[in-house]
Order: sequence, then C-alpha cells, then structure tokens
Amino acid sequence: MPLLLAQFAVSCFLAGLIWTIQVVHYPLMSRVGTENFAAYERLHSNWITPLVGPMMLIEAALAGLLLVQRPAAVPNWMPWVGAGLVALLWGVTFFISVPCHAQLSQGFDASAHTRLVDTNWIRTVAWTARAALAGWMVWCMWSAGKN
Repeated sequence: MPLLLAQFAVSCFLAGLIWTIQVVHYPLMSRVGTENFAAYERLHSNWITPLVGPMMLIEAALAGLLLVQRPAAVPNWMPWVGAGLVALLWGVTFFISVPCHAQLSQGFDASAHTRLVDTNWIRTVAWTARAALAGWMVWCMWSAGKN
C-alpha cells in the first residue's frame, strides 16, 4: 500500500500543478509583453524545472516499481496503463514542450506559445488520468483489505 499511496500523492501533485500551469500560467505568458518576455521565459524554465523534474523522476520510478511489485488486488492492466501514461507524458514533455520553451526563451513567438498551450492539454489530461488511475488502484487495495 505505501507504493500505491506514494504514486497517488505524486500523481495528484503533478496533476494539480499541470492544471495550474495550463489554465493560469501559460495563458498569462501572452500578457508579459515582448520587451521582457525572453527573461521571463528563462526564469520560468529555471524555476519550474527543479519543481517538476524530480517529481517526474519519482513518478516514473514508482510506475516502474509497480510493474514489478503489483499488489494482487490491483488488476494487471492498471500499472501498464499507468506506465504508458508516464511514457506519453515524458514524450510530450521532451519532444514538444521543451522545444517550445526553447523557442520562447529567444522571445515571444505567438505560434510557439499557441503550440505550447494547445499541446499541453495532452499532459493535463494524461496527468489527470494518472491521478485518477492511481486513486483507483488505492481503492482496489483498500476494498480488498475490507473483505
């Protein structure tokens, strides 16, 4: 159960963070103005990475552990779907979001900003799904313990 609770906590943290970024932080980027935008973007990347990076690593490690240490009460497909969501999240982060941020660090670009906001919905939905799935796994363990 500690593994499932840790996964649930990390996934909920990341889901909450990505929703805040998606509906508050990224839309505000278009209001910064062109004069200070490059510095703003660099600060955003420098400050968000130490917050998100370790949590993504922990989430990936927990998802991997769950594949090899799946509790009997958790259906086999659940950890695999969770790991698939982690792979999707890492792929979108490093192949779409990071390049958008790199482009924006040179100055505001409406096209790069739109791409960042639009494609970030993939991460928002995936982290929300991971948190829900992790909660479902905790419920499976909890309900099995009641019998």
